[in-house]
Amino acid sequence: MNKKKFNAADFLFQNKVALIFLVLCVGATVASKQPLTFVIPELFTRIARNSFIVLSLIIPVIAGMGLNFGIVIGAMAAQIAIFLTTYWGMTGFGGFAATVALTTPIAVFFGYLVGRLFNYMKGNEMIGGLVLGYFADGLYQLLFLFIFGGVIKMNNSTLMIPTGIGVKNTIDLKDTVKYALDTVPMLTIVEVLFYVVLVLLVCSAVFKLAKKQAVKWKSLILKAAAAAAVYGLTFIGPVERFLSADRLLLLSAVELGCLTVVLWQIYGLAKWKIQSTRGGKDGGPETFSVQKAVAYVVLAAVVYGLTYVPMLYNVLIAVRLPVMTYLCIGALCCFNNLLMKTRLGQNMRTVGQSRTVANAAGIDVDKTRIIAMIFSTVLAGWGQLIFLQNVGTVSTYGAHTQVGQFAIAALLVGGASVQKATNKQAILGIILFHTLFIVSPLAGKELFGDAVIGEYFRVFVSYGVIAMALAMHAWKKPEKPKDAGKPEKPGDLRKTKNSSAKAA
Repeated sequence: MNKKKFNAADFLFQNKVALIFLVLCVGATVASKQPLTFVIPELFTRIARNSFIVLSLIIPVIAGMGLNFGIVIGAMAAQIAIFLTTYWGMTGFGGFAATVALTTPIAVFFGYLVGRLFNYMKGNEMIGGLVLGYFADGLYQLLFLFIFGGVIKMNNSTLMIPTGIGVKNTIDLKDTVKYALDTVPMLTIVEVLFYVVLVLLVCSAVFKLAKKQAVKWKSLILKAAAAAAVYGLTFIGPVERFLSADRLLLLSAVELGCLTVVLWQIYGLAKWKIQSTRGGKDGGPETFSVQKAVAYVVLAAVVYGLTYVPMLYNVLIAVRLPVMTYLCIGALCCFNNLLMKTRLGQNMRTVGQSRTVANAAGIDVDKTRIIAMIFSTVLAGWGQLIFLQNVGTVSTYGAHTQVGQFAIAALLVGGASVQKATNKQAILGIILFHTLFIVSPLAGKELFGDAVIGEYFRVFVSYGVIAMALAMHAWKKPEKPKDAGKPEKPGDLRKTKNSSAKAA
């Protein structure tokens, strides 16, 4: 089988947007005259705030619904929930969990309605989502300006304006859920994961016994013992003190990452040796590459060695990562990947590629699209909660207005398009887009003596990249056949075949 040769021209063309933004970021960073010890920590803060909501855009793109400008409705659901839990006095991580629980059914309901509406405007979901966002904002304003206090009586001088009708412009989350997710200690995370693993193992065994399937008790016990051993390490003094923190130095994260890579390759090598010795079918070079393992170990050693470079060391010790928040982002990336391996995910992909083929294959296109929109709206609501708990305040009437614009711009900057988006493109786009957001006002001040020029530039860029993506989509979009507006049903396909047969 011939491997496809690397073509530099194709690579540059396919990644032109990301490369242009990379050049802009480097140039603006140099022009801003700011040290990396300022830019990098601020960037990681923005990555933690914004990644979840950008990743929520991927599922609708895969399902063929384009860029979901309607995620602003998910953000509204989150802000309704966070206002109510703040009014009820819920605080800390428990208050945040209650807010997530309240956001979810509201976002599911909104997502269902949006999905139903989008099924009536197939091919025009993006413009429909944009207009729907403005319509929903009107209802949102009515709720917060009149219904809260006017129809639903609320007595809280901190949240309500002096007349008692309408909510104040700003809600302070300092004494409620500010940093509720960011400050979950690593020790608590390990403990919870330990009990979750035990519950999953027990449920797996019970399920197999109920189905009268064979249970691999040895493997089950080994997994439980491994989980118990990891949990047992938390009782060692130095380990317990290390895990008691809620934030992890980027330097420590890099060191742990390098160690994990080395141990994983050693584990893979040991497993391969055992399989080869036993002569099992799964042993052999097909399942493990010694060359790749050595390459990974060397790469990990090089990365670890770079931590001793003074400039990089100063940056690495300046960044403190909120562990729980980044775990949530990683979990969503895994969820997006795993979803595509399920039957539902494959249905979404098929619907995204061709609704006609999906109909012919017996897939309920409308239902699949509604489910995709529900996923996106719920995830957007959770992402808005992560953003708000990190910021610490809610701009009641403005926090949701530009959520869709900036999230979509970040996704497109990473190389995504109206038809295709991946986790890698989303993360790359967040890094490039928010790096430019950080340094462009400072570069404008240094170059032109006015930071506002930099602000105008980054807003222009965010709108410009969206406009360019939509223009390229319209340019590449094939012309619809004359009967494209007719409903796509399996019955219609059969009628077409029968009429063709009669004509023949």
